[in-house]
Amino acid sequence: MGLVISLVAQRIALGALLLLAVSVLIFAGTQILPGDVAQAILGQSATPESLANLREQLGLAAPAYLRYFHWLGGVLTGDLGTAMSSGQDIATSIRGRLWNTLFLAFWAAIVAVPMAIMLGLIAVRYRNGGADKLISGLALASTSFPEFFIGYVLAYLFAVKFQWFPAISTVYEGMPFGERMQAIALPATALTVGVLAHMMRMTRAAILNVMQSAYVETAELKGLSVFAVIRKHALPNAIAPILNVVMLNLAYLIVGVVVVEVIFVYPGMGQYLVDHVTKRDVPVVQAVGLIFAAVYISLNIIADVAAIVANPRLRHSK
Repeated sequence: MGLVISLVAQRIALGALLLLAVSVLIFAGTQILPGDVAQAILGQSATPESLANLREQLGLAAPAYLRYFHWLGGVLTGDLGTAMSSGQDIATSIRGRLWNTLFLAFWAAIVAVPMAIMLGLIAVRYRNGGADKLISGLALASTSFPEFFIGYVLAYLFAVKFQWFPAISTVYEGMPFGERMQAIALPATALTVGVLAHMMRMTRAAILNVMQSAYVETAELKGLSVFAVIRKHALPNAIAPILNVVMLNLAYLIVGVVVVEVIFVYPGMGQYLVDHVTKRDVPVVQAVGLIFAAVYISLNIIADVAAIVANPRLRHSK
């Protein structure tokens, strides 16, 4: 038990260091972006004096390293800063949008994860058969299409052609659950299609790798059915890589929603980020980028911890 706690602590410490390094990259990247927020606010007719005064008010005149430490100190205390373009508190503005993004990613995961595992099991059960070839072919086809293409196809078919779902996924606080689910149906489907194939193929590969083991052959020689061998012997021993790929795809669901949210004008973190990139609103870009990085790193840590718990061999250096 002590070894597991030590390994988990190491993963968390490495994750914190990685997030610190990412914060430096995010801050540095936003500093070299083209454009000037002061110019964007005051317009092209602004005088040099007014631009200098506004930059002083916004804190842009200080050296970059001082601005970074000031920003990092605020983040550590829960202060994400103030949006330059609107003057609103970023943490307050993000709270509702983060909930919308997590809500969308949650329902996409609820559909994608069980379906991917089930399809992977079916593909293994009927290995090299018609079902396996059909599932693998559809998986390869779906990975060939980018998310924006899938989103536009879904919008055309189910919003324009059949008019079953809205093309614009508008949600608001206090919205009835049924209406909210109808509003997110198309973006959630686009996200599901985007991650389903990868999880299914990794599930299939992990189980097939275990199926080559001697104890699986022994179970087959004892007369157990193929499904019983998979359920009792192959799946439990392949659960670690499956958990790993599931967590990585869950991380992608949350940080990869930007394109889907923009297509369906969904009021989440991705749409919020794109809106403020066009305004050259650096504090918002920094805050959203750091939140996305924190979520991605956290889910990767959870994947590592789940793999350590599920696979005893990972707890030993040898």
